[in-house]
Amino acid sequence: MQLRVSRRAWLSRFLFHPAGKIVLGALTFLMLLAAGAFTYTWIHFSRLIEEKLVEGPWEETAMLLAAPEEIKVGDPVQVEEIVSALRRRGYSQSPSNRLGWYRPRPEGDGVEIYPSRIAAPEIEGGIVYIKGGRVEKIHALSDHSERRSLLIEPELITNLFDRNRQKRRVVSFNDIPQVLIHAVLSAEDKRFFQHSGFDPIRIIRTAWVDVTQNRRYGASTISMQLARMIWLTPEKTPKRKAAEVLITLQIEQKLSKEQIFEYYANHVDLGQRQSFAIRGFGEAAQVYFGKDIRELNAPEAALLAGLIQRPNFLNPYRHPERARQRRDIVLNLMKENGYLTDLQYVEAISTPVKLASGGIESTDAPYFVDLVLDNLKRNDLESIDFQSKSYRVYTTLDLGLQRDAVEAVRIGMAEVDGLLAKKKNKYPQPQVALVAVDPHTAEVKALIGGRSYGQSQLNRALARRQPGSVFKPFVYAAVLGLALEGGQVVTPVTQVDDEPRVFEYDGREYAPNNFRQQFNGRVTLRQALAKSLNVPTVSFAEIAGYERVAELARRAGLSGVRGTPSAALGSYEATPLEVAGAYTIFSNAGVMVEPVMVREVRSAENSLIYKPKPVQRPVLDPRISYMVVSLMQDVINHGTAAGARSRGFLLPAAGKTGTSHDAWFAGFTSKLLCVVWVGFDDNQELPLEGGKAALPIWTEFMKRAHARRQYRSVTQFAEPDGITFVEICPLSRARATDKCHGQRTEVFLAGTEPGEMCPLHPGSSRTQIARWDDEPGPETAAAAGGGSGARPVQAGEPSRSRIARRAAAPVPQQPQTQQKEPARKGVFRSFWDFLRGKT
Repeated sequence: MQLRVSRRAWLSRFLFHPAGKIVLGALTFLMLLAAGAFTYTWIHFSRLIEEKLVEGPWEETAMLLAAPEEIKVGDPVQVEEIVSALRRRGYSQSPSNRLGWYRPRPEGDGVEIYPSRIAAPEIEGGIVYIKGGRVEKIHALSDHSERRSLLIEPELITNLFDRNRQKRRVVSFNDIPQVLIHAVLSAEDKRFFQHSGFDPIRIIRTAWVDVTQNRRYGASTISMQLARMIWLTPEKTPKRKAAEVLITLQIEQKLSKEQIFEYYANHVDLGQRQSFAIRGFGEAAQVYFGKDIRELNAPEAALLAGLIQRPNFLNPYRHPERARQRRDIVLNLMKENGYLTDLQYVEAISTPVKLASGGIESTDAPYFVDLVLDNLKRNDLESIDFQSKSYRVYTTLDLGLQRDAVEAVRIGMAEVDGLLAKKKNKYPQPQVALVAVDPHTAEVKALIGGRSYGQSQLNRALARRQPGSVFKPFVYAAVLGLALEGGQVVTPVTQVDDEPRVFEYDGREYAPNNFRQQFNGRVTLRQALAKSLNVPTVSFAEIAGYERVAELARRAGLSGVRGTPSAALGSYEATPLEVAGAYTIFSNAGVMVEPVMVREVRSAENSLIYKPKPVQRPVLDPRISYMVVSLMQDVINHGTAAGARSRGFLLPAAGKTGTSHDAWFAGFTSKLLCVVWVGFDDNQELPLEGGKAALPIWTEFMKRAHARRQYRSVTQFAEPDGITFVEICPLSRARATDKCHGQRTEVFLAGTEPGEMCPLHPGSSRTQIARWDDEPGPETAAAAGGGSGARPVQAGEPSRSRIARRAAAPVPQQPQTQQKEPARKGVFRSFWDFLRGKT
C-alpha cells in the first residue's frame, strides 16, 4: 500500500516538473502526428480505391481490336456458331454485361444480339433468323426493319501497355463456374468467404512453418493479393506491406465478397504465352483450353488455379509436367475441402492435360501488333497516350484468317524443314513471312512475320529481299502497254527466242540464265511467264524499255527498282508487305492501294480520333491489268505454280512464283491476295524454289481461308471493256479454224487480235458471233478450294461465253502487222451467213 502511494506521488511530481511536462508534450505531439499520418494515409488510399471502383475491373488503357465480322442473309451458319463468336467477344446472356449480351430465341431459330454501349456507330443490335442452316433474314432492333447484313463487334486482340501486351476477357462473378471458385479457394484462400480480409489461422500456421521448417509459406488472402495487383508495386518492403494492410481493410468494407472475387478473377496473372501476358481466368480459359470460362471442368479449373502460385514456372505449354503436378495438388486440396468426392477426384486426376492447339499467337498476331503500334506513332498520334485512357483502335485484322495463316505456316514450314533435311549440307532454321490483304482495299487481314515471335521479334514481313520472278508480271505489264501508246504491238502470242543471250546496257554486259540452264527456242509471251523463263523476260523488258519497267514498278510501290536488265528478274529488294501492295495493280483493275492496318481510333466517349484516308493511285490501264491476270492464271493452271492445283486448290486464281536467294509466291483470287516468303535470316541462298517452299504455304492458307463464310463466293476476274477473245491455233498463232488441234482462247487488246486465218490448217472459221451489247456476268465458283464441281479457269476465258468484245476506242493500229477489219454487216445478213457456215 505504501509502495503504491509512493509511485503515485512520484508520477505526480514528474508530471508537474518542467522536464515531465516536456516529455508529456512530446508524447502527445507524436500521438497526434501518428494519428494524422494514419488519417491522411487512410483517406489517400480510400480515394485511390474509390477511383478504381468507378473505373471498374478494367485498367484505363487502349484496346486493339480486330475487324468486325459481317453476317449476311443467305450465309451458311448455325446458332451455335454465332453464339460462339459472341462469347469470344466477351458477350454473355446477362443484360448487365458492359461488353454486350445475347439471347437465343426460344424457338431455336435465331439469336438476338445486343451490342455494348461503347460499340462503334456502325455496330447495331439485331435479330438473326436461321432456317435450314442459313441466315433467313435479319431484323434491326432499333426499328425492326429488315437488313441484308449485320456487323458483329470485333474481337479484342490485346490491351496496350507500351510494348507490353496484356490479354483480358472480363467476366462477372455470375459467369464464373462453381468448380473454378472452389479450385481457387482451395489453392489460395479456403476461408475467403468467412474472414474479414485477414486469416488469423493461416497467419499463425505461416509463422509456425517459417520457424519450425525454415521455409516460406504464404499467408496472403485473396483480398490482400487483390490489393497488391491493382494498387501496389510488387516490391517487398515494410512500407508496402503496411499499405497492403490498409487497402485490404478498405476493400473489405467497400466491396462484397463476390465483388472482390470478381475483381481478382479479372486481374490475376496467369502467365505469358509468346508475346502476350495473360490476365484473368476468362482469357486464360480461352488461351489454354479454347473454352468459354463457363465450360471449364474440374481438372481444367484446378490447372488454372494452380498457375496463380508461379504462372511462368508452371506454364503448361513450356512445362506440362510441372503444370500437371501442381494441378493434382489443387485437386487433392479440393477433395480435402469437400468440393470433390473420391470418385470425382480419381477421375479428375487421371485426366491428361489437353491444351488448345496453337495457343495465343494463333489469334493475336504479335507481328501485326508491332506494325500497328509503329503505324500509330507515324500518323500524327504521338501526342496521344494510349496507356492512360480507354482508346479503342479498330484494325483490319481477321482473326479467323490469322489462325488459318498460323496453321498454314506450321504445316508448310514442317514440309520445308523436311526438304532441307534431305540436302547434303546443313542449314540454319528457315524463316517465313505471310501477308494476306483484301485485293481491292489492301486491308491487311492476316500477317505472319516469323515462325515464333517468342524466339525472334524480327518482322520478316518488313525484311527487304530480292523478289526474283515475283517481279516478272511488271515486265509483261509494261511491254503489253506499249500498244496503248502507239508503240510496238506486243500480244500474248508474240514470240521471242529463249536461248543464251548477252544484253548490253550502259556499256556493260548482262547474261541471264534460265533455271537449270534449260532453253526452249521460240516461245510466246504467255509461255515465257507461265514457265518463268528468264531470257525471254529480259528480252521483253528490253522491248518495253528498262526504265519504263522500273517506272511502272515504282508507281506500284516498289520504290527501289532501277531501270537495268537485272531488274526484270527481280534483283532490287522489296518487302513482302510492299509486294502485296504492288500486286493490287493486278487484283484491283490497275489501281494501286497501299496496305492499311488501322481503320479508325476512337476515344472512351466513342468520338472519332483518327481515320486514315486510303492511299491509292491508277498505275495500269484496266485492260493491261486484266491481260496480265490472264497470263498469271496460266502460271497456276499449267506453269510453275501448278502444284497449287495438284494440292486441291481449284478456285479461279492468278499468281507468280519467285526464286532468288529466297522462295516467294504471290497470288490472289477475287477475295484475297496473299504473299509468302521463305528464306534464311542471314540471306544465304535457300536451295528450294518458290514452287516447293512458298507455294505449299500459300495453297494451304488459301484453301482454309476460302472455306470461311466471308471468302467463299469467289468469282471470275472481271473483264474490262476494250478486250477481245479469239480462238488461236497454237502452231500458227493465227485465228483457229475447225481443222486446228489444241486451239485455245486468247485475250487481246481490241484491235490487236490477229486477222488472218490459220494457214497451216485451212478450214471454216471458229470465230463466234459477237454481240455488241454483251456485258460480262461473273460466275460464282465452288464454295471451297477443293469443292466438287470447281475447275481451274483457262487463261483468257471470259465469264459467260467466249465472246469477242470490242471497245469504242480501239488500240492504234499498225498497218504493217494488222489487217484492216472488214466492214460491219447487217444483223440479218450476219445471221444468214452464219447459217451457211460463212464468216
